Amino acid sequence: MKKILAIALALVMVLAMVACGEKPAPTPDPDPTGEVYKVAMITDYGDITDQSFNQTTYEACKAFAEKNNIEFKYFKPAGDNTADRVAMIESAVEAGFNVLVMPGYAFGGAIVEAAPQYKDIKFVALDVAKGDLLETAVAKAGEAYDYEPDNWELSKYFDMSNVYCAVYQEELCGYMAGYAAVKLGYKNLGFLGGMAVPAVVRYGYGFVQGVDAAAKDMELTDVKCNYVYGGQFFGDADITAVMDTWYSKGTEVVFACGGGIYTSAVDAAKKANAKVIGVDVDQAGVIAKYAEVEGMTVTSAMKGLYPATYDALTDIILNGKWADYAGKIVTLGLVSGEDPTLNYVQIPMGDGTQWSDSFTVENYKALVKDLFDGKISVSADITKTAADFATVITVDDQGKIKG
Repeated sequence: MKKILAIALALVMVLAMVACGEKPAPTPDPDPTGEVYKVAMITDYGDITDQSFNQTTYEACKAFAEKNNIEFKYFKPAGDNTADRVAMIESAVEAGFNVLVMPGYAFGGAIVEAAPQYKDIKFVALDVAKGDLLETAVAKAGEAYDYEPDNWELSKYFDMSNVYCAVYQEELCGYMAGYAAVKLGYKNLGFLGGMAVPAVVRYGYGFVQGVDAAAKDMELTDVKCNYVYGGQFFGDADITAVMDTWYSKGTEVVFACGGGIYTSAVDAAKKANAKVIGVDVDQAGVIAKYAEVEGMTVTSAMKGLYPATYDALTDIILNGKWADYAGKIVTLGLVSGEDPTLNYVQIPMGDGTQWSDSFTVENYKALVKDLFDGKISVSADITKTAADFATVITVDDQGKIKG
């Protein structure tokens, strides 16, 4: 009998120790007001499998929410317009979500429409610049916007006290892509921008500076770069025809920068057995799927949407630092000279870049280190022309195809 009691007691003690060793899922600490956060993402046009802005932002939100036991859901607008984006914002708020994450400049209008109606909701916008907000805000005031953000005082037209916007130093990843392309052996390059908005111009000017720097390092004097804006953010027959001309005259790779305009560069490159450079995210998969051809992408000039999303949510929700974000438009760039994947602007470290003995991962890391340390400076001055940045290369600035 004593043995039975002893065994039973030992079993109870073991079970108690096991129970004590079990840790409940982590729960975030509420902010000082006692608020518990729920995160929603509103997709831009496309879906969470687009291998671009939506998918990257969705994966960052999902990973953060799962790690920290926070409720998360994404909402997809019915159409590609401000009204449908606002409708999804309203649906998310009605469902109890109080941190809304939105990727892409097209959310500027929806934020201006919705944020003033929901002052207790935190709006986190990625790649939404001052000009994207002003376009709608100024129109609501009955004035004509001239698309020169520096000429306008945003606070006069829009109270963004519950809005945080992150924008990027596109000139840096544009530089990296241009530098890499020349180091990888390409001498005849092109830049095809969408509309000549500041972000696209910075990409282009950074690209030209990177091409020029690599040519200078390699003591090349025969590197050429065609330069043009399509005048829209989608490809069509007219733009493809210009790309056909470029490739037929010797262009080897085109940096296609601006929404769906890459389709024209890809269509022409496929016919010429040539190459393209992607933008915003690692577009190798997107381009391969569209072209039905593997290996067409040399590299991509990327914005770090994943770390920007994850880091902002960490600070806002876990660290209680919303006050450091609210009402600000912050420009994100390099934060590490040692680990390029931590930076908010970069090129792919994996198969998305066609590495070779002439430009290795280690070479890329050294380039990033020099940029981070200030040994290399890249201009973001969009008042200049592309040709102004050419010292040893030739730039053929062809203006705009349309508009």
